[in-house]
Amino acid sequence: MGSTKLCEIVVEGMREKKAEDVVVLDLNGVKNAVASYFVICTGNSDTQVDSISDSVEEMVYKNLQQEPWHKEGYQNKEWILIDFVDVVAHIFKKDIREFYSLEDLWGDAVVNRISSES
Repeated sequence: MGSTKLCEIVVEGMREKKAEDVVVLDLNGVKNAVASYFVICTGNSDTQVDSISDSVEEMVYKNLQQEPWHKEGYQNKEWILIDFVDVVAHIFKKDIREFYSLEDLWGDAVVNRISSES
């Protein structure tokens, strides 16, 4: 299960930089889904959002030697998207995450909230 392992590594990269409210949306059972998983988290500042995104890319490359297929949002640092095709990482500032509410948009997905302690 390549996409499951990739998803776990993305979560690990987010948690490495103390990302908050990490959520995995399992889109495997959702018709017309654009990926297998969305991994969503929140950072408290431009610096933390940037740091989380760097950590995700570094962890994925270190463990799987995989570069992102596409990435965007590095200019404004409010919503950074890192697309690994099967897994898409979304790193938000809190107010932007609340505004777009991806968890609600993909309401058919299985939602897995990642504990901050584990």
